[in-house]
Amino acid sequence: MLKDFDMPISVARPKLAVIVANGITGDSRVQKTALAAAQAGWDVTLIGRATGKKQEHSWFGPVKVVRLPVANRMEQRVTAKTRQGGVRARVTQWGIRDGATLAQFRDAHRAWVREQTTRIGYLGDSPVADATAAGLKAWVYARRRGHQFRVRAYRWEQRRKSDEPRGNWREDWPALLDLDLAFGPYIEELAPDVIHANDITMIHTAARAVARLRASGRTCSWLYDSHEYVAGIDWSKPAMMSAFPAVEREFIGKADAVVTVSPELAEMLRTDHGLPETPDVVRNAPIRSVVGDAVDRVSVRAACGLGDDVPLMVYAGWIAPDRGVATAVEALLHLPGYHLALVSGRATAGLTALLEQANGLGVRDRVHVVPYVPQHEVPDYLSSADLGLTPFHHIPNVENSLPTKAAEYLHAKLPIITSDIKAMSEFVNSHGVGDVFTAEDAVSFTAAVKRATADQELLRKNITESLLTELSWERQAQILLAVYSRISGKTPSEPIPDMSWNAEERRVTNPEASVEHLDRGWRPLGHTPIKLGLAPANFAGQLAAFATAITRERDDVSAEVVKHRAATQKHDYPADVYVDLTALQNLDVRLELVQRTVGRYTHLIADAFRPVFGGLNGPSIEGDLAALRNAGIKVALLAHGSEVRNPAKHRQRNPYSLFLDAPDGYERKLTNLAKENRRVAEEAGLPVFVTTPDLLLDLPMATWTPLVVDVDAWASDRPVMERKRPVVLHAPSARWSKGTDRILPLLEDLDSRRIIEFQLAEDVPWTTVRTMVKNADIVIDQFAIGTYGTFSCEGMAAGRPVIAYLDQDSLDACGVTPPIVNATPQTLALELERLLDDRDATARIGRESAAFAREYHDGTASVAALSNFLVSR
Repeated sequence: MLKDFDMPISVARPKLAVIVANGITGDSRVQKTALAAAQAGWDVTLIGRATGKKQEHSWFGPVKVVRLPVANRMEQRVTAKTRQGGVRARVTQWGIRDGATLAQFRDAHRAWVREQTTRIGYLGDSPVADATAAGLKAWVYARRRGHQFRVRAYRWEQRRKSDEPRGNWREDWPALLDLDLAFGPYIEELAPDVIHANDITMIHTAARAVARLRASGRTCSWLYDSHEYVAGIDWSKPAMMSAFPAVEREFIGKADAVVTVSPELAEMLRTDHGLPETPDVVRNAPIRSVVGDAVDRVSVRAACGLGDDVPLMVYAGWIAPDRGVATAVEALLHLPGYHLALVSGRATAGLTALLEQANGLGVRDRVHVVPYVPQHEVPDYLSSADLGLTPFHHIPNVENSLPTKAAEYLHAKLPIITSDIKAMSEFVNSHGVGDVFTAEDAVSFTAAVKRATADQELLRKNITESLLTELSWERQAQILLAVYSRISGKTPSEPIPDMSWNAEERRVTNPEASVEHLDRGWRPLGHTPIKLGLAPANFAGQLAAFATAITRERDDVSAEVVKHRAATQKHDYPADVYVDLTALQNLDVRLELVQRTVGRYTHLIADAFRPVFGGLNGPSIEGDLAALRNAGIKVALLAHGSEVRNPAKHRQRNPYSLFLDAPDGYERKLTNLAKENRRVAEEAGLPVFVTTPDLLLDLPMATWTPLVVDVDAWASDRPVMERKRPVVLHAPSARWSKGTDRILPLLEDLDSRRIIEFQLAEDVPWTTVRTMVKNADIVIDQFAIGTYGTFSCEGMAAGRPVIAYLDQDSLDACGVTPPIVNATPQTLALELERLLDDRDATARIGRESAAFAREYHDGTASVAALSNFLVSR
């Protein structure tokens, strides 16, 4: 894919910032906008919202993507100010700041009541006691009534606060201010020539950024892209109903241009806001030129697990009550044999309600929730269905424009079943591309579906090439590009005529990295018979190394590496996509992983038995296997070490077992995990591969795929053992797992006596470790595992003699003996003395090590081991 952008690009390209307040993923309009502008020659930065607290950087084809973290400090400030309130609020909430204080207030009152009533019980039966008791009872009663009044007053004030908009959008929806604080400074530093503000939540940010840039002497223009009729939306909260129309009124007139999605909405905006010109119309249409490219790879029918003979309706888009999908679910009672696919990017309250409705009606088995696919694959994804649905209720926002999904259905050659909303029903009737039913009427919906099913071939014929050309993004984008040039006075001089629309987003860790720097060493996922995903652990960079070796040896394979990592992880091994473990708690991120996998990969190597969907289906790969099978993806399991190693057996054969020094509770936890993973390996019926020989003792059914290292990158021409004081390197990832503390006293003693120069590399970046290995004379690996791992392979590839402890059972299991100097903590001193005494022999071991690494660990042997798995279906 990168070859599409290898042409020289002028530094004078006009700059465009496309801004949107969502996470970008799944927003086809902003993605296609950015790609179209980049194809025309604009220097495009697409800016959205991050899921975590750090900036996220990636490339989407030639488009730079930045996701910014958004705090909620203004929202908190306004909320705190609201809680203080005016005079009335200070009276009704006197002494009660919040819910926690209210709970304390109520408990204090209850404690007082118990104390007073206890006193009454001890007063006795005398006249004086009776009088005292009566007084106390009256006092308790009065205090109780007063307490109840204060609690009711506090709660009444809270209800008034939450329900009453103030008429000032800054106070009604202060989250807009938080967005501006996050996006504004970045945009102003970028200093684009044009800002394209998508939707109502970005209108104020664009207006403010442009004003500040102009005040600083910069030239910048902006346009407002109104996706919906803001005043006609039934917003979920009164504050939103007040704030969003207000912010639109304040800023729409300041825009240099306004665009929207339909002629009807354009005229409404002009009338409502007194605009001097009618906004340009840019419909959100599919990319015509890529329709058909993915039809053999993605299928909503396959995602549902249905055969070709099963009638399938599909609804693709936002799910909410006013979208009317509940009518379709109800109609399933009258449509036996029909199934309904819901293409949904997240678990919303609306989706939950639909599934509960389906359960209640007894049709849940015929309602399927399937994931999004990339925007350029949507028509191909939907094309395996029979009918597309737009069952909307009568609300102003949908009455006056064609929804995005209408064009997607038509490019998928699906007849449309639509409710009788004005613009959509007129379009369907005039073009003869579907049928119309009465909104919110399941009986009318049923009749429309039956008519359309009977007339399906005729309706498909009416979806003509001229209609699809008009409803194509290629045609619509020309309107948008003309607006950019009109308001800025700039037209790019160097377009990218052969740019691929099939862009896949690729994350980067360096914000300054250019698109050319994304070449990781493997062929990126693209147009090959086998599209291989590798995820999610990438321990020691092994998935990246496998991807490089496989695509080097196999022209029919392209690959994508996804790594789930801790934010504190020190070794940043190569990958196409990095996902922080904290972000995996977010359902949107998990669904994005589903979207990235399903429909894109033909094969998947899942390592370390971890879930590739980020825990969506549980903590193990086992939970994801059903979805992967339904998607037609061939899966192989890859184990590296402790995730399947049996601690008890390891102790039995290894007197220096790492489990002797493991942290408290580690062995017990690992025993349970490894047992469960071995069960999955035995029961899943999938090919199983291991990277280290000793794991063949734990998984006898597995195939050894030797660890892979870049032997050329590690190769060193520095002579071995020519220094009077040889450099001896030890680089433990964790001391207890390498037996470091058992050998450290000896090495430090030899260093203090100047016999060797001992280097201990801990918490050192991976690239620095490589430099240290290539400069060393002897590399010391582990004395606790009994086999050789990645660090030994890297040392051998550098032509360095390697010392490690190897148990014979592991060597026998794989049938290969590496030229590693085999030592125990007790014999290490003797082996070092031997190496230091016979330096020629030691140098020869280094040369033999380099040759061994090239024979077994350059990836050729591993690709051969994977050959039976890497075949097309």
